[in-house]
Amino acid sequence: MSHPSAAQPHIAGVILAGGGSTRMGGGDKGLISLNESTMLDHVISRLKPQVSQLIINANGDPGRFARFGVPVVPDGVHAGQGPLSGVLAGLHWASRDPSLSAIVTVASDTPFLPDDLVARLLEAKKPFAIAASQGQVHPTIGLWPLAMASLIETELSKGKRQAQAFVRDHGAATVNFGASNENGHQVDPFFNANTPEDLDWARRILQTSAP
Repeated sequence: MSHPSAAQPHIAGVILAGGGSTRMGGGDKGLISLNESTMLDHVISRLKPQVSQLIINANGDPGRFARFGVPVVPDGVHAGQGPLSGVLAGLHWASRDPSLSAIVTVASDTPFLPDDLVARLLEAKKPFAIAASQGQVHPTIGLWPLAMASLIETELSKGKRQAQAFVRDHGAATVNFGASNENGHQVDPFFNANTPEDLDWARRILQTSAP
């Protein structure tokens, strides 16, 4: 894990939990057991200290996330159009609070998030920044100023729903993160669990730590 950073007072965290885990039999990947807790427990424990407020973006019955004590915000009119619709929902939610200027989004299946994620994205000196690791850009993990809501809304209304294309076409800064040390193992900080084999590997890495 990286060196912890202080919470950013003007940034809200948004955990994108809308994707279906088809390769793991469906359902919410964030609610899958990861040793003594769930994937979401690990994500929340890493992101919450870095932001002033935290929400989960998910559709359907919000009650399934009740035990986390975090507000659940569904997609709006663009539900079902991929992660950009979740980003937009987070931006709309955050825009109601005048103390907030941006959101940082993460995926619900990334249990090794770096503790300095938000600080590093802010250091990009550009209001729109996306994380990258091992030569791969992660468009669901980024810093989005509230002013971007109208642009995302316009793109989604045109049927342009690909997050990868959006961050490329609209000039996002790319912030590269190196491997992090997890219990003596060098891991991609944005490893995401897509298969049962991925989960087994993550459980082995995390078996000596708890969120």
